[in-house]
Formats: sequence, structure tokens, C-alpha cells
Amino acid sequence: MTVISEEFRPYLSAVFNRKPRSVIAIDVEPYTSYTDMLVIVEAGSHRQVTAIAEHIITRMKADKITALGTEGIKEGEWALLDYGSLIIHIFETRAKTFYDLEGLWSDAPRIDLSEFASPARTP
Repeated sequence: MTVISEEFRPYLSAVFNRKPRSVIAIDVEPYTSYTDMLVIVEAGSHRQVTAIAEHIITRMKADKITALGTEGIKEGEWALLDYGSLIIHIFETRAKTFYDLEGLWSDAPRIDLSEFASPARTP
């Protein structure tokens, strides 16, 4: 398992602040030229998808980091936040299962997120 880079910590802190069902980070740098890391977040409802996405955007703006692009936030089934070297996908549970991005990137190394897990939850 790969260790998390310092530059990605603020994004992941923002994700974990909203208590997602699960979070997986995948190191895709060796496989693609458009990003270095994918973060796949599972939310329990459409409302939580929207809340997590909006929280990340607000938190990053406070650090003067703006997304290059966003999609699907208001709909709440699936949201995409593109920060260049990091892309965050936030899925409602059914959509996450349907799109199966973890399966698509099954050969890519996972990034250790254990430092973000609270004692009561495991990502």
C-alpha cells in the first residue's frame, strides 16, 4: 500500500470530516497522464453526496484551491471534483456499485488512509 502525499492531506481531511461510508484512494500516476490520484467516496444518500461535495469545495476554497471542474453535485447520485492531480468521485451506494471504479483500477496500488480513520470507523 502506498503512503499518502502531503499535498493530498487537506482534501482527504475534508472528505473524512463528513463521515462517508467508505473512502478508497488509488495511485493512478503510473497509468494515466491526467491525474495522480483518484479518491472514491461512498455516501449513504443523495443528500450526503451533495453535502460532502459542497464541504470539500468550500474547505478547499478557504485554502485558495479551486476545482478545475465539477459535475453532478446538485443531482446527488454521483459527483466529480477535479483538482488536477487529484480527482474525487463521490457516489451514492448504488451508483458506486454500478460504476465499480475500484474494479476498473484493480491493478493500481491503493493508498493507505488509516491515519484518517477514527477509532470507531474504518474507511
